[in-house]
Amino acid sequence: MSQSPTIKSVDCQTVSETVYDVVIVGAGVAGAIVAKQLSGQGKTVLILEAGTGKNLTLEGFQSHVETFYSAVSKNANAPYPVNPNALSPTDGVYGYFEEKGPLPLSGSYTRVLGGTTMHWEGKTLRMLPEDFELQSQYGHGLDWPITNEELHPYYRKAEFELGVSGNAAEQRELGITFDNDNYVFPMTELPPSYLDKKVGERINNTQVEFRGESYTLQLSTFPQGRNSIPNPDYKEYGHDEDYLFVPDGVASKQPVEFGERCQGNANCVPICPVQAKYDARKTLNTIAFPDRVHILSQAVASEVEIDSETGRVTAIHYKHYQDKSSPNHSVGTARGRLFVLAAGAVENAKLMLASNLAGTSGLMGCNLMDHPFILAWALMPEVTGTMRGPLVTSGLATFRRGDFRREQCAFGVDIHNDGWGWSGTGATDIVRDAIDNQHKYGAELRQELISRISRQILLAFMCELPAMASNRVSIDPHYKDQLGIYRPVIHFDIPDYCKETMAYCRELSKEIFELLGAEDYTHYDSSDPAYFEYKDEGYWYRGGNHFSGTHVMGTTQYNSVVDRNQKSWDHQNLYLLGAGSMPSIGTSNTTLSIAALAFLASRQMLTDLNQ
Repeated sequence: MSQSPTIKSVDCQTVSETVYDVVIVGAGVAGAIVAKQLSGQGKTVLILEAGTGKNLTLEGFQSHVETFYSAVSKNANAPYPVNPNALSPTDGVYGYFEEKGPLPLSGSYTRVLGGTTMHWEGKTLRMLPEDFELQSQYGHGLDWPITNEELHPYYRKAEFELGVSGNAAEQRELGITFDNDNYVFPMTELPPSYLDKKVGERINNTQVEFRGESYTLQLSTFPQGRNSIPNPDYKEYGHDEDYLFVPDGVASKQPVEFGERCQGNANCVPICPVQAKYDARKTLNTIAFPDRVHILSQAVASEVEIDSETGRVTAIHYKHYQDKSSPNHSVGTARGRLFVLAAGAVENAKLMLASNLAGTSGLMGCNLMDHPFILAWALMPEVTGTMRGPLVTSGLATFRRGDFRREQCAFGVDIHNDGWGWSGTGATDIVRDAIDNQHKYGAELRQELISRISRQILLAFMCELPAMASNRVSIDPHYKDQLGIYRPVIHFDIPDYCKETMAYCRELSKEIFELLGAEDYTHYDSSDPAYFEYKDEGYWYRGGNHFSGTHVMGTTQYNSVVDRNQKSWDHQNLYLLGAGSMPSIGTSNTTLSIAALAFLASRQMLTDLNQ
């Protein structure tokens, strides 16, 4: 029997009658960490959540699993019914983004309780030291006002909170640094899939040419925010005694429902049916003093109110709906001493622009980044167990670093265990072809599907994109949702700095497929919205959903929106949290860095509140 949510759902009247220490917009990983940290220090917290908030319980989560199972289109937001009052972008399917080009942003996020951790892949790579100095080292993008070393203790806190499984020694060999030579991750690494092993047998220690230099291919595993085996050598940060990490926080009292070890379901994106993958509900459900935290769901923030004389935030105005299919709503006001926008890079910037708060620097909404992926797919010469294991267990980190970054962007390579689905040529197409065109059935059909699906390999090349002011989020009164709230207007392009690398990635995929003896099926349809041509060749890409940079941190109010603590330069009781504050993203998925920065910001927030 599942337990009730640990934090209290409240109504608009309660909110209107209360002045909170902290008002947070968004219940994703950043908002959840701040709520947990500050409530643990005696502060009262209100979370405004645009989604329905029903998935905090085990029953609510299971309803999302069932919705996913019954969905015809298995896209990133398939578990979550369309909510016209809090639309989520899914590659433009629902028309939430108004794309102004030249190219589409081509990605998604999820506006439900838990945020995009409700559909993330789960990889938790730390950034490389040089990623923090992209401009000064390589002449592209922006530098951080924080060094890699300064973020070390917060990365460690984040790895504990997310329950990271991984091989720290392997990460050290790849250039990742830690503040303790003996540090290990809370859980041991997830084992490479059978597909990974078969690929490694053919390509490991192979030499390839890149910009006139020789590089050695070597597969490595990825740190991940999903349950494996607790690491007996792990020591909790800040304690000397041995501490066996035990994952917790899932909405249930029964151990079998507590978040099982990863069972190898290949649908990690969008949802893990056994809750082995971290999501922000786990943080919310482990808040030590839940009576100090209130949540108001179905409350879409519409305006940040500012005292014109002091510049301080005085309130967040919101629209509260009862029925997601209806535009009917009431309006409310949330008041507090300190305010935190933690709704994601696009939503944070959109809300500030809608409040006419572009900032002294004028950079609100600018420097929009993501990780564009170029894909390549083939059939292995033998059955290699495709559709078994987490979505991604291993890849190539060979090209994440190097002086070549002066001329073209860095990239990482994922080996997908879920076949060709992301390429748009999935299992459904194989079935249709076998039945409609080849007229196979019974044992012959079964054998055809085994042969065609269990041999699929997809390589995903995740490319770095530097901050550029021209890539941005804006608003336009012509584009609003049914509540009358602005939809994001996106201006996005990919520079030659990245296209050069994408072209190389395609050539590298051909070399890898040749080494594997795999039959290359890669093709890029010119009708795809994300299609582009570069040096007389055509390509398309997929967005990584790692939207960043829109309220970038820096050293002054003239070159950035927030300071190193993610506090607004212009509004001293306002914090803008998440990847929107990141000046660069390198080739690391952003969630671990978002969590680390939330811990760093929480420390400064507590100082502010105690003054």
